[in-house]
Amino acid sequence: MYIETELADEKVDPAKLKERPPVVTIMGHVDHGKTSLLDAVRKSRITEGEAGGITQHIGAYKVKTPRGSIAFLDTPGHEAFTAMRSRGAKATDIVVLVVSAADGVMPQTVEAIDHARAASVPIIVAINKIDLPTANPQGVKQELSKYNLMPEEWGGDTIMVEVSARNNINIDHLLEMILLKAEIMELKANPDRTARGVVIEAKLDPKRGPVATILVQSGTLRVGDNFVAGTTSGKIRAMLDEHNRRLIDAPPSTPVEILGVTTPPQAGDQFIVVADERQARDIAIARQIRARDEQLRPRHHLTLEDISAGKVRELRIIIKTDVHGSLGALQDSLERLSTHEINLKIIHSGVGGITESDVTLAAASDALIIGFNLSPDSNIKKLADHEGVSIRIYRIIYDIIADVRAAMEGLLEPEVKETATGKAQVRQVFKVTKAGTVAGCMVTEGKAVRGGKVRLVRDNIIVYEGTVGSLKRFKEDAREVEKGYECGISLENFSDTRVGDLLEFFSQEKVARKLE
Repeated sequence: MYIETELADEKVDPAKLKERPPVVTIMGHVDHGKTSLLDAVRKSRITEGEAGGITQHIGAYKVKTPRGSIAFLDTPGHEAFTAMRSRGAKATDIVVLVVSAADGVMPQTVEAIDHARAASVPIIVAINKIDLPTANPQGVKQELSKYNLMPEEWGGDTIMVEVSARNNINIDHLLEMILLKAEIMELKANPDRTARGVVIEAKLDPKRGPVATILVQSGTLRVGDNFVAGTTSGKIRAMLDEHNRRLIDAPPSTPVEILGVTTPPQAGDQFIVVADERQARDIAIARQIRARDEQLRPRHHLTLEDISAGKVRELRIIIKTDVHGSLGALQDSLERLSTHEINLKIIHSGVGGITESDVTLAAASDALIIGFNLSPDSNIKKLADHEGVSIRIYRIIYDIIADVRAAMEGLLEPEVKETATGKAQVRQVFKVTKAGTVAGCMVTEGKAVRGGKVRLVRDNIIVYEGTVGSLKRFKEDAREVEKGYECGISLENFSDTRVGDLLEFFSQEKVARKLE
């Protein structure tokens, strides 16, 4: 059976890298015109040969502009975006955040910002509905600046474009800004290597059987290629674009619908072309067995106990509270716990119940969810359990601070406290066949202990630091020798002991530190 490591990523040859189109996901509040903007983008770029427009929904599409192409992912929401990320998929280069000029920033807007930031994806803001009489784009910019999205004209680095999807105002300008941002990002891929990508969506079509939409990320995908996607495999029988046109090949940043999968893979699964059908099948079977084993194994939750055991150096938290007052107080108190050694990062916060969006974000970011005066419903608890997300519910803010502080203190490197236990003067040196060099010493302070820590000091310079290897009183082994007595000492992994050297004995203990 083929070993999975055979699919390890090839080394990148910079000489073979070529510019590729950016991949964009549009996010935003449900009523702020996300779908309208997608439609406006598509309609604005339809050529005469494509007068019918999009003939099928494949979850992704590519638009061509005079300046270059852009691939858009049509995901149902930021939860889907993050669910893909939790499966290891990084499909998006740029997030376009749609905000209504009339309604401003809404809870889902903030969620989208936090999901994009958690994925380290740059944000371009499209301020939509500027044609409405109640539109206030300046007010929207003011609101967004509170979330560290500062428009360029105010000295910030966030591109903000005022648009109207309904009246097709500034849509081309938005596309230009996306391509400008992509140019700065220097997005590149090797089109000549074995194709790899990510599954955007998959379904069982009643007429055509299992189909999947793939975003090619590197290499060029071709009809006839054998592939593995998650726990399924297949051979590409046909490739179609969003206009239902058959394609022979698909270069990087191209979304295509493929026929030839044995069963529908999951969104976010990695898609990899392999040498032949047998290798594809063997890898898929091996993955199925591993997936079954993992399903039977309990999912591990990141907990405050893990953190206090020193397994992480950054604590990521999602906070949900019952009222705004509690949220502000809790955020302020927790943020003050951050130190230069341990970073406490609140990746999302909000008022209201714990949602599916919170759980998917926590799963993708390895974060904890802290709820204050809330009770998550059974479906959320089940989802959290399935995703390996720990939810902690509290009634008293002080208890949250105390638990998080205690966990963070466990992360601090302990302080090493040293105590001097004795000194000895080297008066003679013997060469012994078995032990190497043995120093004949007089203990002048405290005591010498076999296996204890020791420093050898010569002319006020530390020449050696290590362990007492053997300790003898006359010819007998000794566990320790007190002040005023002679003894023979050999040092571990050191043989250059000389007459006149000073041996300093000491002990060390690790002392837990407190947050300052």
